[in-house]
Amino acid sequence: MSIALGLPKGSLQDATFNMMRKAGFNVQVGSRSYVPRVDDPELQCRLIRPQEISRYVELGLLDAGITGYDWIYENGSDVHEVAEMCYSKATSNPVRWVLAVPNDSPIQGVKDLQGKRIATEAVGLTRRYLAQHGIEAEVEFSWGATEVKAPELVDAIVELTETGSSLRANNLRIVDTILTSTTRLIANKKAWEAHGKRAKIEQLAMLLQGALAAESRVLLKLNVAQASLQEALAILPALHSPTVNRINAEGWFAVETVVEEKVVRDIIPPLRAAGAEGIIELPLNKVIF
Repeated sequence: MSIALGLPKGSLQDATFNMMRKAGFNVQVGSRSYVPRVDDPELQCRLIRPQEISRYVELGLLDAGITGYDWIYENGSDVHEVAEMCYSKATSNPVRWVLAVPNDSPIQGVKDLQGKRIATEAVGLTRRYLAQHGIEAEVEFSWGATEVKAPELVDAIVELTETGSSLRANNLRIVDTILTSTTRLIANKKAWEAHGKRAKIEQLAMLLQGALAAESRVLLKLNVAQASLQEALAILPALHSPTVNRINAEGWFAVETVVEEKVVRDIIPPLRAAGAEGIIELPLNKVIF
C-alpha cells in the first residue's frame, strides 16, 4: 500500500532531504521537477510549498506530509499530528513568527498597532493575534521580501525568523513573539485509521525521529584496564548503561556508549587520565529510543 507523502519545497527542502537520507530513504529531485524519486516503492512523494501541505493532507489528496506547525495553525487544518520533529533550515531550534518594526519606530507593543498597516505572509495568524488583543489594524498579504516594506510601505511586519539575522540586517527590532513553531509529520485522519497506511506512516515517523536523535549524538568507544574500569564508567554519560565487554588482552575491557556530541570534548581528557586507550568517536545515522 503506497503512501502519498508531501515534502516541503523551499527553505526546509535540503534539511528534509538530508533527514530522509539518514532515516534510510534516498530522495532525489531534478531542478525543474516536483515529483521526487525515492527508493521505497511504498512512498509516492510530492514536493509542495509547506504553506499548502496541511490543506492537501486534510483533503486526503496527500496521506501524510512534513510541514511546520505554523502552517497547520494558519490554515486551521484538521489533521492528525503524528510526530514533532525539531529541525529547521539552519538549526534544530524552533522558528518564531514575530512582530517587528523599524528600530526607530514609536511602536513598543501590540496596543500601538491600532489603525496601523501590517504586512505578512501569515494573514490568518496575524489577524487572530490582533483579535486576541482587541486591536483593529489593516493586515495585508506579503508575497515576499517582507522585511524591506517597513517603514515606507507598512508600519510593522509579522515575519518568520530562525536566528533573527535578517531582521537585524534590515534594521528591524522584535516587539513580540506571536507563535513558536516546529516541524511536524502529519497524516490525513482517514489514512491514519487505515491499518496499512498507518503502519507505514508510523515506520516513517520512527525512522525520522531516530535520524533527528542521532544529529546531536555520537558513539564513543574505548579500551580500559580492569583496575580503571569503574573510574572510566563514572565519567561516561549514557542513554542507558555503557556496553562493557572483555577483550583478548588480559585484564582489559572494551567500552562503548552513545553520548551527546557536545560533551565529548569535556570527557575525553578525564577518560585518558583515567587510563582509557584507543578512544574512538563515530557519527551516527539513527538512534531509536
